Amino acid sequence: MSATLTEAKPQNAEKKAKQVPQTTEQLKLVIVGHVDHGKSTFIGRLFYDTHSLPEGKYDQLVESCRRRGVPFEFANLMDSLQAERDQNITIDTAQIWFNTAHRQYVIIDAPGHKEFLKNMITGAASAHAALLLIDANEGVQEQSRRHGYMLHLLGIKQIIVLVNKMDLKGYDEKVFRDIEKEYRAFLKQFGLEPRTFIPISAREGDNVAALSPRMPWYQGRAVFESIDDFEPAKRSDDLPLRFPLQDIYRFDHRRILAGRIVSGTIKVGDKLIFAPGHKMSVIKSIERWSPAVAGPKEAKAGESVGITLTEQIFVERGQVAFHESDPLIRKRQFRARLFWMGRLPLRLKKKYKIKLTTQEVECEIKSIDKIIDASTLGEVAEKRDYLLKNDVAELTIQTRYPLVFDNIDRIVETGRFVIVDDREVSGGGIISGEEYPAKQKTHVSDNISWSKAEITYNDRAVRNRHTGAVIWLTGLSGAGKSAIAHELEKELFGLGMQCYNLDGDNLRFGLNSDLGFSPEDRSENIRRAAEVARLLADAGQIVITSFISPYRADRTRVREIMKENDVRFFEVFVSCPIQICEERDPKGLYKKVRAGEITEFTGISAPYEAPETPEVTVHTDKQSLLEGVAQVLESILPEIQVKAEGAESFEI
Repeated sequence: MSATLTEAKPQNAEKKAKQVPQTTEQLKLVIVGHVDHGKSTFIGRLFYDTHSLPEGKYDQLVESCRRRGVPFEFANLMDSLQAERDQNITIDTAQIWFNTAHRQYVIIDAPGHKEFLKNMITGAASAHAALLLIDANEGVQEQSRRHGYMLHLLGIKQIIVLVNKMDLKGYDEKVFRDIEKEYRAFLKQFGLEPRTFIPISAREGDNVAALSPRMPWYQGRAVFESIDDFEPAKRSDDLPLRFPLQDIYRFDHRRILAGRIVSGTIKVGDKLIFAPGHKMSVIKSIERWSPAVAGPKEAKAGESVGITLTEQIFVERGQVAFHESDPLIRKRQFRARLFWMGRLPLRLKKKYKIKLTTQEVECEIKSIDKIIDASTLGEVAEKRDYLLKNDVAELTIQTRYPLVFDNIDRIVETGRFVIVDDREVSGGGIISGEEYPAKQKTHVSDNISWSKAEITYNDRAVRNRHTGAVIWLTGLSGAGKSAIAHELEKELFGLGMQCYNLDGDNLRFGLNSDLGFSPEDRSENIRRAAEVARLLADAGQIVITSFISPYRADRTRVREIMKENDVRFFEVFVSCPIQICEERDPKGLYKKVRAGEITEFTGISAPYEAPETPEVTVHTDKQSLLEGVAQVLESILPEIQVKAEGAESFEI
């Protein structure tokens, strides 16, 4: 039953001055409820009663309804504002706010599960408190339970439950108390304790702006008074530092690492570790975008800033900076609780993308350990290897590269994530119960420093008449990398050049004998090989490496290691179809794979990511060995040779 035109305007609707909060305090508030539980009506009433509507908007809509001969409803206010927002007229997302005498509120309207999931990783949209509406006429429904569970996943602990449409139940106290008892018991199962339950009628305005005489049995306070009891958002300054990198900018020869500080505080001179790579450097300066703030020495949680470092290490988007005393958890496999809302079922072994802060990593579900009914929180008896829409599950996730995170009970923003399926945010989850490392070791000690030789890189280049360099051969097993590497070494040696063939198998006999063939161990194998190659190149050697090095990201890191140390680097893609590689099978590895003796083999059961822009590409299915070697030499020699007559003026 809708309000009539004469009833539409509340009794206290005389023109009033807009309430202005006495402080600049702001609180983000998410309003949750089923589409039929009166959420839009409540929000429309809220805007009206706090005088937060654009000038003349209310009268305009009342007149529009009168002309069309239809009853006015407060939900119309939200519909109108939403239409204007979609057209970028009058109001935008940043202006969806209302004031009480105490503070300003920003509304995060979450009409469905997907909006919840998207907000889980959007720091600017993370709510500090929630109002959850339940229809008194329908009682606690399955959707109400799901919404409560989603608030739990979001890490929102300040909640007020509004039992709406009390007018349809004759303002019956028993109806309200029964709903309160049932829903309070449900939320308690996963640790949510609402601040209070308030019986309201959003349409009639009962207990919204002021207490209603229609419910004298309710001895609490109205909604507007109750929400002012919400605690203000904590800046999280005292929590461990978590600074996810959003991007790297280059200005006037400086590299500025930009991001939003999730928790903690940073100061100039702080030593930071960047995970998951775990490189260390010291903050040289803190940069803010506002020109009014010059040379700040400190930045706190909630601020978006840039930093420069004393040592130009290679870091990238997605890495998270922290202090040595408060490390994150770094893992490729972990347990989580997930809420699935995808169009298609979540399936084991299928490739997905996990997003946590600014990290984006390919992942797969290794096991579904328990499926939970989100309405009852009981375990589903049926054992399945897939999840359907609205399923909640405890499961084990494995990522392609290490992910860094916190347990949800320590830092919310780094303890929750979303799963993306085919470019759609389809699931959201939380991590808890994982073990923290005792203390993160930095890659170098404070008690050691890099030793600079008296014989410089240039000195060696002049003497050798060529620079040091790294020739990185990558390709499938059997593509011909080792054959090309051996022949290159002979050719370069014959030209009187200092060279060395750094074979991957040889490294695994010694330095890398502790590593296996998991994606994580492969990445570490490549990192160590790159560091060895870099040292040899610094000694003036032309280093030839032959590694499958299947992951593009690993090879990019190798390139950056060389770039940081001014070492010439040449990526050579030894291209050959997998069928021909298997026919060659020089080490008998493909035969073992087909016999089931080897798992996770590149090109068959594990991926190979071909280079996108290598310096040289050799096609060993079309070129002979000598043709391939000649192609590499023709491309590389002009870049590394130093002419004798120009030796005295040679500079890198």
